Amino acid sequence: MKLKEFGVQLGSLVQEFGLEVVYAPENFEKIEITKDDVNRPALQMAGYFDFFDPNRLQIIGKVETTYVGQFTPEQRLAAFEKLFSTGIPALIISRNIDIYPECLEAAQKHGTPIFRTNEFTSTIMSAIIASLKVSLAPMIQLHGVLVEIYGEGVLLLGDSGVGKSETAIELVKRGHRLIADDAVEIKRVSDKTLVGTAPEVIRHFIELRGIGVIDVRRIFGMGAVKLTEKIELVINLEAWEDGKMYDRLGLEGQTTSILDIAVPSLTIPVKPGRNLAVIIEVAAMNNRHKKMGFNAAQELQERMLKSFGG
Repeated sequence: MKLKEFGVQLGSLVQEFGLEVVYAPENFEKIEITKDDVNRPALQMAGYFDFFDPNRLQIIGKVETTYVGQFTPEQRLAAFEKLFSTGIPALIISRNIDIYPECLEAAQKHGTPIFRTNEFTSTIMSAIIASLKVSLAPMIQLHGVLVEIYGEGVLLLGDSGVGKSETAIELVKRGHRLIADDAVEIKRVSDKTLVGTAPEVIRHFIELRGIGVIDVRRIFGMGAVKLTEKIELVINLEAWEDGKMYDRLGLEGQTTSILDIAVPSLTIPVKPGRNLAVIIEVAAMNNRHKKMGFNAAQELQERMLKSFGG
């Protein structure tokens, strides 16, 4: 599992949020944003740069512009010079506030793009941060299948040839949706949430041994596929081994760690005659019940204890 690192091109952010280009050097669209946070440089306008991260996007609003409005033109130019000299990727001005000539002069000198938006400062900040956290989230790629079953994102793992893709097709025929087959790109979008998708080149395709590659979207329709889904259950499929002890009650509470997030997991043995699609459907429903506070295994254990105790 190799962790991938990403950057977001500035041009895509400008397009996504409809930012007005006030000043931008040539090829500004290719500037890479690598930090998923945004800064309001109020303290920097006052000259305090300790612990300042120049790799973050900078946004100024009414507070900052009103503050530097008290400066003389020379002081204002010096303040913006110092800010732009740190190499910030871009400056965004909110609420359609007029640009100080000194700000524009300093930006042109250092080749720093300036954009403007009509949005309130807090609104545009939260929107950009949310977008960057998704785009820059840590990501790994796993060999597996991701399907949505009754609203639960279920990740099927196991050795090649164990039957992951065949099970996925059966689940799709039963009304569930395919997100990814063979390769699943998984992003950690928050401290508790993993989201999976398929690499674009193989999206909606699935490989069935003996048949070949099929396009699930074209054969089963748009309702049979989905672009992304949260991963809420991991099911490890493995060949049945005679004599091996398998969990029969479900009291153990197994988890699988993906990007340092513990995801509930099960190990399901595979052998001829077992209907994996139905078993996985039941596993998804049971996982949902557990999240809602109902655990059948615990209830059975409590009944047995009461029975023996009585």
